[in-house]
Amino acid sequence: MQVRDLRNIRAAEVRLGPGLNLFVGRNAQGKTSLLEAAGLLARGRSFRTEHTEGLVRHGAPVGQVGGIVVRDERRTTLGVEIGPVRRRLRVDGRDASPRDYYGRLEVVVYSTDRLRVIKGSMRERRLYVDRAAAALWPSYRQALRDYERVLQQRNAALESGRADLEIWNERFVEIGARLRQRRSEYLRRLRTVLHRGFRPNEESYDIALGEGLDHPSEAAQQATLRAEIEARRSDERRARRSLAGPHRDAISIRVGDRDAGLDASSGQGRSALLALSLAALDLYREERGSPAVALLDDLDSELDEERTAVLCRDVSARGQALVSTAHPGWARRLGQGARVFRVADGQITPERASEGAMFVVPDQGIRRES
Repeated sequence: MQVRDLRNIRAAEVRLGPGLNLFVGRNAQGKTSLLEAAGLLARGRSFRTEHTEGLVRHGAPVGQVGGIVVRDERRTTLGVEIGPVRRRLRVDGRDASPRDYYGRLEVVVYSTDRLRVIKGSMRERRLYVDRAAAALWPSYRQALRDYERVLQQRNAALESGRADLEIWNERFVEIGARLRQRRSEYLRRLRTVLHRGFRPNEESYDIALGEGLDHPSEAAQQATLRAEIEARRSDERRARRSLAGPHRDAISIRVGDRDAGLDASSGQGRSALLALSLAALDLYREERGSPAVALLDDLDSELDEERTAVLCRDVSARGQALVSTAHPGWARRLGQGARVFRVADGQITPERASEGAMFVVPDQGIRRES
């Protein structure tokens, strides 16, 4: 993977291993930025911010990330360039649309920056679920696009009082129910994996759509959404925008019997986010038959050393994992199977010079050959 002019990284070429890759350094040296670069290469956007112009290193015109993805023995070169005006995506050296770019590489992220999923607004939870489900199912991504277009048209009809509002109401019910049914199905599968997965201190975790929204069929979802619109008809005409629909759905995350956003401690919130990330990683592999790349930032900040080491080995045994830590001693004790990199002032160097001639990832991952 090659990174240029991204946050505090001026230029770096990182040759990753197929399993566990550890990035060791003090805070604010560039560890998280490197994981962010891997996420940017996979999804074309940052997992830390929606304002991509802020990713470009101060004084540089654009930031760039590139790498080679190996999947089913096929090699694909991906590239992302971000600047103040636009973002460019490339596949095998040619400009690509988001539709053609997405789905070639997937990452699952655990980062303290993402605690907003647990403690932040409901919008953050919807985005988290929608992005994970869209990476898993192209039909979900299409349902999202269709819904956003219909929502825009319906809002325009409400804003102007157009006579075609009822037509858009029917289209809104049809597409909104389709999206909500797929969202419900994704969360059902994620919950199944979550309930049998990571449980520190025997805590249990849960995630679900709000009460009355978890219907298995589109027909049931249509009836529910139609009733919601009818109940909010007067409010929507006054507000002149859509006040019902999947864009306003509640998603609950619980630790035991408590709402994670309201009652969970900081440590419980981190554990819940980690449990969700690991469940999403397992679900992706089960559904797609190939692993996503795990990006685990500052993983050892909450877990003890023994459990963190077990977790790292377990995740990397299933595919490629990039893990950051501020503790070099812990990184060395993790074993010979890990590839270790030092990160200081935006510079990334392998701990052993012999490492990194090539990395080959089973089924899916990022690869760079010299």
